[in-house]
Amino acid sequence: MTATRILPTQEADDLIQLTRELCQKTLAKRVNQDEQDGRFPRDAFARLGAAGLLGLPYQVEYGGGDQPAETYLQVFEEIAGTWASVAVGVSVHALASMPVAMFGTDEQRERLLPWTLGGETLGAYCLSESHAGSDPAAMRTAARKVDGGYVISGAKAWTTHGGHADFYIVMARTSEDRTHGISCFFVPADTAGLTASAPERKMGLTASPTATMHFDDVFVPDENRIGAEGEGLAIALSALDSGRLGIAAVATGLAQAALDAAVAYAKERETFGRAIIDHQGLAFVLADMAAAVESSRATYLAAARLRDRGLPYSRAASIAKLIATDNAMKVTLDAVQVFGGAGYTKDFPVERYLREAKVMQIFEGTNQIQRLIISRHLAHGDRSQTRPARALASAQITPKAM
Repeated sequence: MTATRILPTQEADDLIQLTRELCQKTLAKRVNQDEQDGRFPRDAFARLGAAGLLGLPYQVEYGGGDQPAETYLQVFEEIAGTWASVAVGVSVHALASMPVAMFGTDEQRERLLPWTLGGETLGAYCLSESHAGSDPAAMRTAARKVDGGYVISGAKAWTTHGGHADFYIVMARTSEDRTHGISCFFVPADTAGLTASAPERKMGLTASPTATMHFDDVFVPDENRIGAEGEGLAIALSALDSGRLGIAAVATGLAQAALDAAVAYAKERETFGRAIIDHQGLAFVLADMAAAVESSRATYLAAARLRDRGLPYSRAASIAKLIATDNAMKVTLDAVQVFGGAGYTKDFPVERYLREAKVMQIFEGTNQIQRLIISRHLAHGDRSQTRPARALASAQITPKAM
């Protein structure tokens, strides 16, 4: 990738270099075939996990990497530049690990995190339902209280790693209260009554399995409820703020890959006796693509720095997700145009990049929902998330791990 890196330490620079080498050795040679065949590269996650890349945001004492968002998000971007399906999976695993790390008890962190962050397991996040995507408070999956725990019944749609994950973070209704009646549960994959439907047939990210998870009287012990009863929606929304930064980074990596491919092709392809990059009409398209990629990177890094400083970053996360994924859609579309008719074939990766970019405007909250979140912050006069962002966008700061 030809990305301009903004790294706070030498350790971070070394981490990016390690990630780049692993991507070239482990991912680059197989991405096209696995995406074509719809084959889930579970062994690739094991390789990344062995290098410590699946637990980067979390505490070292539990097996994590203790890396700030400014650094680990650039690792996500680097992976996405080679294979978006894997990068999305790494981001989802980080998302699934967050409720225990941030809202779990000391006992839960000591019991669960070494296993979830050890590099050999993969997590999934069960929030959406077929009728409750953008409105998670409308969920119907229920957790009924019984002696020693809860019995969960219902179904969760659009689960990344569904049927392949080792554990699931599940939001389920424990009372009829719309916003305070949802609780959060940690459910191991081998729990009786937990099954997966056949994977969805998707237009992109075909190597990343997405399935509906069915909960048929699944018993979860009390010690696997994360947070208090009724705190599940707050936990879910907090985790989604983090997840949106992950997707913003992934979308930026995908856009960078599309830009790199387009520039390389434009330097080699000739028309009217010169390389097409020397024609102003196309050169300006490439310039706009580069500007979009750089603005996406700057936006998600500004939000990451807010998070690392412990400042409010919810609005900044929504802005980053909105900007980066909309830009990825435009950049990948323009990349196909640069390639011309060749870009419409599967002989070049840009058609895959375009298909992969589309879903990034949808998951982790559609971009219409991001606009709603941003507008609500504006309506409530929340300037606390504006001034710090301006200051931190250009400031040299000391990173703070999650």
